[in-house]
Amino acid sequence: MNATRTLQDSATMLDRNIRHTLRSPDTMIMTIALPVMILLMFVYVFGGAMEVGAGAYIDYVVPGIILLCAGFGASTTAVALSTDLAEGIIDRFRTMAIARSAVLTGHVAESVLRNLITSAIVLGVAVLLGFRPTTDPLRWLGVFGVLAMFVFALSWLSAALGLLARNPEAANGFTFVFMFLPYVSSAFVPTSSMPTWLHWFAENQPVTPVIETMRGLLMGTPIGDSGVLAVLWCAGIALAGYAAAGVLFRRRTSV
Repeated sequence: MNATRTLQDSATMLDRNIRHTLRSPDTMIMTIALPVMILLMFVYVFGGAMEVGAGAYIDYVVPGIILLCAGFGASTTAVALSTDLAEGIIDRFRTMAIARSAVLTGHVAESVLRNLITSAIVLGVAVLLGFRPTTDPLRWLGVFGVLAMFVFALSWLSAALGLLARNPEAANGFTFVFMFLPYVSSAFVPTSSMPTWLHWFAENQPVTPVIETMRGLLMGTPIGDSGVLAVLWCAGIALAGYAAAGVLFRRRTSV
C-alpha cells in the first residue's frame, strides 16, 4: 500500500476519532473544563503560598499546567484504543482495505489536535486571569511546536499502553504516571526547593526540560540546554512508543 493511500486512510481515521470526541459530552467537558479548573485551583488556592522568586506565580505556573493537562489529554489515547479493541471495531477494520497503521496514527493525530486546541483555551483563560507572556509570534510558534512534540510523544506511548492493557480500565490505570510526573518537576515550584534526592529526579526526568523550554519561550527566561534535552526526550519517547505500539498492535490483531 503506497504512502498516499496510507495518508488518506489515516485522515479517515482522524475524522472518525474527531467525530467520536465531538459526540461525547463527557469527553468534551473533561477536555476543556479540567484544564481550566486546575488553572483556577493553582492560581487562587495554592498561588498565595507559593514562592517562585521574582514575578507573579501565574506567570510561573501556566506552562506547567499546560503540560499537566496535555499529559492527561494524551493519556486518553490509551483508553480510546483499548475501547476500540474491546468493542471489536478493530476486527472490522481488518476486513477492510485500509492500512493497519492508520488506526494508530488516527488516534495519535486526534490527540495532538485536541490537546493543542485545549492548550490554546487554557492560555486564553490564563491571560484573562493575569498571565502576561512576553513572547513574540515566532516564539509562540515555538511554544506550540514544543507542545505538539510533547503530546505526539506521549500519545504514541499511550497508544502502546492501551494495546498492552486488557481492558479500558487497565489502560486508564497504566497512564497514571502521565499525571504524576509534572508534579515532581519544575511545573509548580522550582526544583531547588525540593530535597536533594527528589531534586535530582525532578531535574533529570523528561517533563522538566519541556516545561523550562516553554517557560523560556513564553516569559523570556533562560532556556539553556533545556531545549535540546526536550527534543531528545520527546524523540526518544515517541520512537519507543511508536515501535512498541506497532509490535503490540500486530500481536493483538494477529489472532
